[in-house]
Amino acid sequence: MARLVTIFGGSGFIGRSLVQHLARRDWRIRVAVRRPGQARSLQPLGDVGQITPIPAKVQDPATVRAAVAGADAVVNLTGLLYEKGTQTFEAVHVQGAADVARAAAEANVRALVQMSALGADAGSPSAYASSKGRGEASVRQLFAPATVVRPSVVFGPDDEFFNRFARLALISPLLPLIGGGSTRFQPVFVGDVAEAIARCLSERDTQGRIYELGGPGVYTFRELLTMMLREIGRRRLLVPVSSGLAALPAALLELLPVPPLTRDQVKLLRYDNVVSADALRLEDLGITPTALELILPTYMDCYRRGGRYLTPRADSRHTL
Repeated sequence: MARLVTIFGGSGFIGRSLVQHLARRDWRIRVAVRRPGQARSLQPLGDVGQITPIPAKVQDPATVRAAVAGADAVVNLTGLLYEKGTQTFEAVHVQGAADVARAAAEANVRALVQMSALGADAGSPSAYASSKGRGEASVRQLFAPATVVRPSVVFGPDDEFFNRFARLALISPLLPLIGGGSTRFQPVFVGDVAEAIARCLSERDTQGRIYELGGPGVYTFRELLTMMLREIGRRRLLVPVSSGLAALPAALLELLPVPPLTRDQVKLLRYDNVVSADALRLEDLGITPTALELILPTYMDCYRRGGRYLTPRADSRHTL
């Protein structure tokens, strides 16, 4: 019988790619989400009956145990970019991760992969990074063989980074360079992240290890926005904004239903987001990282004037 994996948060950006990768490997897949109806679109990615959406909340231990029961492996992809109501970093990144790890241990699951993030550190001044660090510690305490993956900014169709700034560029004559734009990132392709997780589920020598996932290039925040603007063929003013000044509008923006910026995200932008020199990485899993320059043009084209079939002008520039 095919192996069974439960993926918490499997209907999200990374989850959709992971489901495809695991379906091709003939896994049976439970997609554990708060609203199973949102995951039904994943079912055509596999054979009939191969992919099953089920209801579960990582803050509800009973539904977590039910989702894990009988599984050979578990992946926890749940995460928040901002807090809202009961959906807090503490509830999801720390307590929720612990509940998943505890249920996996009780069910004698063979493999558990916990999605974290580059910069995860229990001592970080950022609530996001701190909760990710404490969540990692809880998972490894409750399920010692757990594998942790820490991606940098993840890019690909429907990503939260390039699409957000491209949409902003459609309506704003300027884009803010928070912290001056010198913060460094190592963007990683969503397909590479999904492949890394799939290999961690299948290869026993990955258990108990932490992998930092980054692409082949390191870029400053300014360079990433410059590249995005070049691809969509638009000129915009890039305005350096200090972290202290950016925190003022962020305090108001975080009150919106879907905040484009929060004060905690401003704190995160003070720190580089690159793979550590001594870390295990994609290459240690036998994966050659995909270059940003190869993928970004394939989904930024919809933001060009005239749509995706118009090639951006070669001399398209923006003011720095």
